[in-house]
Amino acid sequence: MTRSPASPASASPAPTTQVLIAGGGPAGLAAAVELGRRGIRACVVEPRLTLDDDRPRAKTTSIRTMEHLRRWGLADRLRAAAPLPVAWSQDVIFCTALLGTELTRFRNAFGLYADRDERMAESGQQVPQPVVERVLRKAVAELPCVTFLTGHTVTAIDQDARSVRATVADRGGSTSVIEAEYLLGCDGAGGVSRQAIGASYTGSSGERPNLSIVFRAPGLDRRITMDPAVQYWVVSPEVSGLMGRLDLQDRWWAIVQRVDVRTGAPDPEALVRSLIGAGTGTGTGAGAGIGAGAATGAATAAGYDGPVRVVGTDPWVARMLLADRYRSGRVFLVGDAAHLNPPWGGHGFNTCVGDAVNIGWKLAAVLQGWGGRELLDSYEAERRPVAAQTIADSAAQEKLLAPSFAGRPLTGTGPEAERRRAETAAALRAKDGEFHSEGLVLGYHYAGSPAVVDDGSPVPPHTPQAYRGSARPGARLPHAWLRDGRSLFDRLGEGLTLLRLSACADPAALERQARARGVPFTVVDLTEEPLSGRYGAPLVLVRPDQHVAWRGTGDADGGRILDVVLGRS
Repeated sequence: MTRSPASPASASPAPTTQVLIAGGGPAGLAAAVELGRRGIRACVVEPRLTLDDDRPRAKTTSIRTMEHLRRWGLADRLRAAAPLPVAWSQDVIFCTALLGTELTRFRNAFGLYADRDERMAESGQQVPQPVVERVLRKAVAELPCVTFLTGHTVTAIDQDARSVRATVADRGGSTSVIEAEYLLGCDGAGGVSRQAIGASYTGSSGERPNLSIVFRAPGLDRRITMDPAVQYWVVSPEVSGLMGRLDLQDRWWAIVQRVDVRTGAPDPEALVRSLIGAGTGTGTGAGAGIGAGAATGAATAAGYDGPVRVVGTDPWVARMLLADRYRSGRVFLVGDAAHLNPPWGGHGFNTCVGDAVNIGWKLAAVLQGWGGRELLDSYEAERRPVAAQTIADSAAQEKLLAPSFAGRPLTGTGPEAERRRAETAAALRAKDGEFHSEGLVLGYHYAGSPAVVDDGSPVPPHTPQAYRGSARPGARLPHAWLRDGRSLFDRLGEGLTLLRLSACADPAALERQARARGVPFTVVDLTEEPLSGRYGAPLVLVRPDQHVAWRGTGDADGGRILDVVLGRS
C-alpha cells in the first residue's frame, strides 16, 4: 500500500521491503522515483510531516537534474509548479542596491535558456526546493510499490550478510524494525547512516558566516528599475549579499554575507532594507540599524517605504565535507549523508539527485537479476570523485563573495564614481564560474569506473565553465535533437540502449548476448540521422543514467562487454 505523502502514516511500517530509504528529502525522493519506476519495492522513512516554505534552501535545479526529471516524466510538472518561469529571466545582476545601479550581469546563469539548445534535453530551472520536493512526493505517491512513511525517523541500523534492519521511531516514541535487502542513507548530515557504516566527514568549513532571510515586501517589485533577474547581488561597503524573488507576488529571499549571529543579534529587517537601498538611502547611512538593538526601519530605502515582514531566518556557514567511504555491505550513503557542498553555484541538491540516480538503477539491476553484485561497487568509484570535484569548484567561490568586491563606495555621480563602478564590474568577471558551470554539470564522467569499458581514448579534461561533449565511455551521452523534433534522450530505453549510427554496424551480436542474460535492451537505429562521426564509433552502448558504457563495432565480444558494464565478472 502506498501512503499519502501529505499526511503521517497511521499504521506500523511494513516488516520487509527490498530497499529502505532513510530520509525523504531530494536524495531520498529521487531514489524512490528511480527505484519505484523500475518496480522495486521501496520504503521511504521521513521525519517531516510538511515542507517549510519559509526556509527554501536550494533554488537551482540544474540542466542535468532537469534531464533526469524529463526521463521520469516530471520536467513539465516541475516547470508548471515553479513560481518563476525560465522565460521571466535568465540573468544574475550585480548592483549597488536592489534600487540602486547595475554594475554587471551574467546572462544564461545556472543553465537557464529560454530557447532550445542542442547540448541539452532540458534547460535549468530556478525553483525553491520545497516545490521540487512536493512534485517528487506526488510522483512517489503514484508508484504502487513505494511506501512513504512521514513522521518517522530511522534511529539505528544494523546488518548482516542476509539483510539490513532499521529501527524506526514515530513521533510518539514508539519503535519498530523494518528489514530490507538494502538501505540507502539519505538522512543528511545529522542522520544515523554515516555513523552506522563507520564513515566520517573530512574537509573544512567556510570562514564567512551567512544569514538567510525570507521576507514579504508588497509592492517592492514595482520599485525596481533594473531588469528582472533570478538573483540580485548587492555590492556595498555597508551590507553585501544576494537576494531574489520566491514568487511573482511579494515573497523574497536574501542571503546576507559576513553576518555572524554568534557574536551579535543583527536585525534581519534592517539588513534587508539595507540590501534594498544600500547607497541610495536618506542620509542615515545604508548600514544604520544593522547591529543589535537598532531601531526597526532605520535604513529605509529611498523609493520603497512599504513593509518588510521577515517570515524566516537561518544562519549558516558553508561546508566543504566529503565522507571517507560511501558504503558498507548493504548500506549506501546518498546525498548530504555522503557530502556537504557549499551553495555557491547551486550544485549541492543536484549532486544529491545524481547520487540517487546512480545507485538507484544499479540496485534495480541487481535486485531484478540482470546486474551482478559487483555493479554496486561502482557507485562509490563513480560518485565520490564527482562530489570531490564539485566541492572543490564550489569552494573556490568562497573567496569571491560580494563583500570581497565592496571595499570602496560605488554610488554617486561623476567620472570618478563611474570609474569605480567600471573597475568593480571588471573584477566581478572572476565570478563567471559560479553562474556558468555547464562543464561541471554536464561534463563530469566515470572514465575510471569498473562498470565502463575503457576504449583507451583521452579522458575529457575538466573544464568547469564550458561543456565540451564527449562520447568517451563514462561520459554523459552528448545530446542531439533528432529530425522529428524529439530529443535523442527520449529514445533511450529503461535498461541498456544500443545506438546504431552506421548502416555498416551490426547490433545483433550484442543484442543476442543481452537477451540471453535477461537484460532489458533497446536498439535505436539512428542511421538516417545526421550524426555520423559525432560519437566516435558506429555503435554506442548507453546505461540507464544516460552515460556511455561502451562504444565500438559489431565484431566486439558482446558477452565480455556486458559482463563489465553490469558487474558480472
